[in-house]
Amino acid sequence: MQDVTSRRASAPYNQHYDPVADKSIGSGSDYAPTYWIGTAGTPPADDGPVTSDMDVDVVVIGSGYTGLSCALHLAKEFGIKAHVLEAHGVAYGCSTRNGGQAQISTGRLKRSQWIERWGLDVAKGMHAEVVEAFDLFRNLIKDHNIDCDPQDGGHYYVAHRDWMMPKLESEAALLRDTFGYGARILSRSEIHADVLRDEEARGAMWEPDGVGIHAAKLAFGYQKIARELGAKVHVDSPVIEWTTKNGVHHLRTPGGTVRARAVAVATAAYAPRGLHKRTRDRLLPIMSNSITTRVLTESELEACGFKTRSPITDTRTLRHYYRLLPDNRVQIGSRAAITGKDAANPKHLAALREGLARKFPALRGIDLDYSWWGWVDVSHDMMPRITSMPGVPNAFYSLGYGGNGVMYSAQAGRRMAQLVAGREADIPQLPIFRDELPHEGWKTPFRRLGQWGLYQLYHLQDERA
Repeated sequence: MQDVTSRRASAPYNQHYDPVADKSIGSGSDYAPTYWIGTAGTPPADDGPVTSDMDVDVVVIGSGYTGLSCALHLAKEFGIKAHVLEAHGVAYGCSTRNGGQAQISTGRLKRSQWIERWGLDVAKGMHAEVVEAFDLFRNLIKDHNIDCDPQDGGHYYVAHRDWMMPKLESEAALLRDTFGYGARILSRSEIHADVLRDEEARGAMWEPDGVGIHAAKLAFGYQKIARELGAKVHVDSPVIEWTTKNGVHHLRTPGGTVRARAVAVATAAYAPRGLHKRTRDRLLPIMSNSITTRVLTESELEACGFKTRSPITDTRTLRHYYRLLPDNRVQIGSRAAITGKDAANPKHLAALREGLARKFPALRGIDLDYSWWGWVDVSHDMMPRITSMPGVPNAFYSLGYGGNGVMYSAQAGRRMAQLVAGREADIPQLPIFRDELPHEGWKTPFRRLGQWGLYQLYHLQDERA
């Protein structure tokens, strides 16, 4: 196995990249300046760029959590040694720009919304799927000794207004009584005494499953395992043309064409619209901003009342996700710009700083060590799909987690590996495995006008007394 420990000269990081507006993702870019990349240490060895034409069994497009999990499980469970193609460095996109929060969910819908959409039996099947997924996620970290700083202790949904508490109480009761899952409600005084002193918190719902992880270390851990099992990971190798001839996929990269019998797409929000007609406009990429403070002093830690390092999410539609990191920095993120062109507008950073200060007044004006943003793969119906691509032989994708992919991507990669290996019978008969992502076609760029209007409405709704 060839080990490549340094990439070719990188292009500057493009902070304005926009998957809807830009025709190509480019190649060889520096990473976004995230806390995770800044503190992960040297990335593990990869297999370098594609440098010539080659024939392979399976190609995985995208080297984030899903793509690496797919490659890992193809090798581990089926003896198939995939070639992973990545446009930049390993885990360049969502997998090193998220908040590092693993929750027992996938997509944007709650259990009550699963019941409304699909009925109780399917909702229970979906719940069983995410429970199994969390077990897989934990076991991957434990069994392979992935040093990703796991902080296990459940997940808190914090009610940011009094009127959110009845909704949380109803959802917690549904989880307990219908799904047999041990969610419970905490009052404002319990949150302040036992969890943290978030001044906005009116109470919270606690879920037993929630783990904070170091996002880049998790991805690099998956990469190391996949390569040890025989997978190849080719960086700086974007797919710039995809054609299929006589059942063989021809994936052209700057360094050569890779011919494969099967292709698995795991690009999340970072696939250019021209990658393939079956993936075009099946997502609306949504931007999320994140900041990490300097290390807190003892007095600041005391003022904020941190007694947990578990993942925390508030109940805004334009939610904040936040937690205390193992090195006593605070990370917080939320939705931000609509377009890549507006990504660096200082008002988005100011809004996130204000969100932090409302929760923790002692941190108003605190120095920041890191600030970044990235694209979230939100599907048009708010749920992911792990499925085949109709009319395209032996081609599959796993997309659309809507910001809840840190945990479920491990299982999604495994499910896609089962599809590639022809083991559909091993996959439960659930909607996320049966149907394609909804397609919006030419409307996608124009949906941003509606997105802007919805953001104004959501803000007014979120902040009402």
